[in-house]
This record gives sequence, structure tokens and C-alpha cells, in this order.
Amino acid sequence: MSQQIIIFDTTLRDGEQSLQASLNVKEKLQIAFALERLGVDIMEVGFPISSPGDFESVRTIAKQIKNSLVCALARCVDKDIDIAAEALKVAKNFRIHIFLPTSTVHIQSKLNKNFNQIIEMTIHAIHYARKYTDDIEFSCEDAGRTTIDNLCRIVEIAIQSGASTINIPDTVGYTIPNQFGQIIASLYNRVPIIDKAIISVHCHNDLGMAVGNAISAIQAGARQIEGTINGIGERAGNTALEEVIMAIKVREDLLNVHTNIHCQEIYRTSQVISQLCNMPIPANKAIVGSNAFSHSSGIHQDGVLKNRKNYEIMTPESIGLKDIKLNLTSRSGRAAVKYHMQAMGYQESDYDMDKLYDVFLELADKKGQVFDYDLEALAFINNQQEQSEFFRLKCFNVHSSSSGIATALVKLYCGEKICAYSATGNGPIDAIYEALTHITKLSINLEKYQLNAKGNGRNALGQVDIVVSYEGRNFHGVGLDTDVIESSVKAMIHVLNNIWRAKQVIIQRKYLQKDNH
Repeated sequence: MSQQIIIFDTTLRDGEQSLQASLNVKEKLQIAFALERLGVDIMEVGFPISSPGDFESVRTIAKQIKNSLVCALARCVDKDIDIAAEALKVAKNFRIHIFLPTSTVHIQSKLNKNFNQIIEMTIHAIHYARKYTDDIEFSCEDAGRTTIDNLCRIVEIAIQSGASTINIPDTVGYTIPNQFGQIIASLYNRVPIIDKAIISVHCHNDLGMAVGNAISAIQAGARQIEGTINGIGERAGNTALEEVIMAIKVREDLLNVHTNIHCQEIYRTSQVISQLCNMPIPANKAIVGSNAFSHSSGIHQDGVLKNRKNYEIMTPESIGLKDIKLNLTSRSGRAAVKYHMQAMGYQESDYDMDKLYDVFLELADKKGQVFDYDLEALAFINNQQEQSEFFRLKCFNVHSSSSGIATALVKLYCGEKICAYSATGNGPIDAIYEALTHITKLSINLEKYQLNAKGNGRNALGQVDIVVSYEGRNFHGVGLDTDVIESSVKAMIHVLNNIWRAKQVIIQRKYLQKDNH
């Protein structure tokens, strides 16, 4: 009988910390629900000590996720552990994940300590964390560059101290599969009590070896794989979980292990995370890239037409990808929209049908026929931009000329109040942004502006993604419309609302701290 591989997803922690702009609580919760539907066993949802916003998002997710075990990260510091436990305590069950460097270079240059001090810190932190839960994971940071003698020693001590999961990270993506597999095998051979804990691995992709190292670790005995959807993460990213999952499924004959993942949810989850994190998926990305099931060569096309197995080792349907052609117009009803959303793998809980149908009709009136990519984009963007936002656009008017100077008049709802301002700029978008920043009195800098076409032809939707900096943090906004200027306005208002929500979290946190004192 094959053994289960535990899937530990850290998209909302390791993945999110690498983004150009932080996700807000609502976006993180949307991703958490997608991961829960995917069937991940454990989701690491943040580093609560890092910011009030991260604490709030961890607590919110811990309260609402029921089927996956929720985990938070902490250093081997008492306050870190206290804050993590405070954020997680609303969950029925939870895990605290603590970490400490174990390689010589990290111990000496980062912590200015020796290995004996690391051992003492490990014992204390695990004992301290067990006040809150018996489910403790301990990570040997930079294990890939830790001497095998020291690694075996710290792993044994961590298990003796009460850690139930031991994580062996290749933190800087330094090892290669054969070497990393030998590290895991050495732990099983040299640590007498190794069977009292689950051995986990967390591989980075600096040399493009993350998935290979994870598979090698499985073959050597590791039974938990940590990674992210689409492989997002620090530097070159993490182990792409969808690749490991499908490798296990397709090559179960060789690996003799299985996961509890609902594979048909892979594509939809990948798209949700790509959209919300503003991280486009390369066309040639394994499993979820747009070319993953495409065939251009005449020889390949002929072979696929005769038998798909000639050139496909898995089916698009196995990851939830369907070849869909929508024929939706302004005459289509809600039932048609719902049917096509279901056909693309979305559940009713993924979107608000009333709001989706309203914006669908607006788009259908503008461009006539609506396609699958249109409907999918509307569902994503509309899910982020609810009508109850603090800042809401009433109207705008722009005058532009070939001289480059433009004038924009913007009227904006600020709560229940309507504010208006006229501004000039180097082009219509710059003028509108000047007016919006004056109205909201938020001093922001535009760091990135990106326009992408969703679909083809003159009626394609224009998606604008912007990143702005405000008080040392980056915020992401997205807007969607057939009119590029209106897309840009929606993206900026989305950003302004994200900033406003972040400020409310900080204000609430300060109020609670003051009240507690």
C-alpha cells in the first residue's frame, strides 16, 4: 500500500512575502479558500509577529478554514511564539512552525553564535511552543549547507524536545537531487528516533532543482513536501506544488506514494493565485502554463489526433482544464453564466453572482460576445472590487491633446461624501491619478504600471495592474475594462481602498493595545 505525502502549502507566507505588493486580508482569505478546496493538508498562512496586518490575516484565516490545518511561522523567540499562538487560537487545531539557522555561515554571520547556543535555543523554543500545542514543526534553516554531523545532532535534539515534524530546507537552492536525497537518507540512517517525527522538505529553486530535490527527498523517505502554487517565493521561488502533486500522480508506479489533493482543482487554484498575486504564469510553465497541453509541430499534432497519449502523459481534464468555447451575449441569462462558470471549474462561493452578472451585461453591451477569458477575468477582478469599498468612482472627464498636457476632473465617493478635483498631468492617466491622490490625501508613488490585453481584437478587455508605494509598503491594484483609461482609474481606486483598509487595521490594532493596557 502506498504511503501518503502530506502537502504543506506556504503560498500565503513564503510566497506572499516575495510579492511586489502585500495582499490584503480579503485577498488572502480568497486564496486560503482556494487552497482548502484543493485539499492541501496544511497551509502556512503568515508570520504574525511581522506586522499587524499579517496578524489580522492569520487570525481571520484560522477562524474560517475548517478542513486544512492552519500553521503560522515564528522565530525561536518567546514573543514570536506568543503572537503566533494568539493569532491561531481561534482555530480548532493549529501548528506552530519555528525555525533556526543551523549552517555555520548563518550561525556565525547572521546570529553571531555557536552551535551549542543554537541547541539551547532549539530546546527552549520547542518546550515553550508546546505550552500552546503539541503540533510543533521545527525547521533547520539552511540545512542544505549544514554539516551532516550537526544536522543529525540538531534533528535528534529537536525530536527529543517534542517537535513532531522536522523540516529540512534547502534554503538557498544549493543542493542537487542526488545530494539532497543523500541528506535525507543519512538522517534516517543516523538518527535513532527519526521514526518519531515526520520528515519534511522545503526546497528553493535558485538552480532550478526545487522539484527534483523534493522528489528525491520523497524517494529517500520524506513524507511532507512544502512549497507554493505556481512556485512563487523568494528569489527564484519555491517547489511548485502542482508539479510535485502531478509527478506523484502520474508516476505512482515508481514513487509508490499518493496525496489527498483534488487534482481537478489545480488549474483553477493556479489562476486564482496568479491573478491575486499579480504573478503571470509563463506559457511554458509545467502543468499550468498555457502551452502545457498545446501542440504546434505537425508530427505532434498528427500523433495527438490519432491518440492523445502519444504526446500527453496526463489529460487537461486531470487538472481541471477544459477546452471551452463560450457564446454569451447580452441576451444570455444568469443560468448560462452560472453554467459556464461551473464548466471552468468555479463554484458559486468563488464569486458573487449578482455582481458578476451586472458587470457581464455591461461588458456584453460594449463588445457583443463575451468569451471564457472575459468571464473569468470579470469573476476575479469583480471579487476584489466590491461596491461597499470606501472610495468609489462617481464619474470622471478627461481632456487630452497631442501636446501631452491633459486635464482630468474626477468625482469620487469617500464613504458617503462626494469629493471632486481637477488636475493636469502628462497624459490623461497621469492627470486622473493626480486628481485621485489630491482627493484622498494619500501620498503615494507609482512604482509600476502594466497593461495587458485579455482576449483578442479591438474589443479585448484591457487589464491594468499597478504597484504603488505608501509609507514603506507596496500595494497592488488591478482594473478591468474595454476602455484603457477606465481600467487605469479602477486600478488606482483599488489601490487606494487597499491602503485605506491597511490603515484601518493599524488603527484598530493600536486601539486594542491601548485598551488592553
